[in-house]
Amino acid sequence: MDFNNLQSAWNNDKSENVVLPTNLEKLQSANTPLDKIRKNLKKEFAYQLLSIVLLGFIPVLYKFTPLVTTAFYGLFALFLVICGYFLAKLFLFYKRLNVANTNTKDNLYDTYFDIRLNMEMYKSFTYSVMPFALAFGVMIVLKDHSQLITDVILNKKSGDAIIAGLFGMFIGVMISAAFITEWWVNHFYGKYAKEIRKVIDELKE
Repeated sequence: MDFNNLQSAWNNDKSENVVLPTNLEKLQSANTPLDKIRKNLKKEFAYQLLSIVLLGFIPVLYKFTPLVTTAFYGLFALFLVICGYFLAKLFLFYKRLNVANTNTKDNLYDTYFDIRLNMEMYKSFTYSVMPFALAFGVMIVLKDHSQLITDVILNKKSGDAIIAGLFGMFIGVMISAAFITEWWVNHFYGKYAKEIRKVIDELKE
């Protein structure tokens, strides 16, 4: 056997299945934005829970009448159900990110789309609870005008101005909420998702 020829053949052999060190470095670089997303999610979960607890004390803080308090907690119960569903989804997403394997391009790709999917879910959550937040705000504003509301209901006074004001408030709040939500999601999650996408695109080259 010609060992020189064997050594030459071994040196010239190129396997396409070998992962190049540069690819490994690119995969590892995706962990930095992923860590930032995990950190933001952890803070987000704590802030959301604290906000929900504080909202529950609104009738006490603003001294609602018994009737308004009953209406508030009726809406608040439904609000809790919606928040519980989305927060459970958010928590499960956080748990998945903690065990996410980014050592291969396919796994990194799956993690990226999981992030994008949950970004859209976060937006849906915000839009779902916004009417409740608006209703709570209206209760606070109108808490000292219960007689006026009663007169409007009984048609003793025209409610056109009140209805127009509430409608304008609703439109204004929803538009503002849309802009704030888009900025929030992009600032705390979207820009890091783009960094991960950039790594995926570089691995294709």
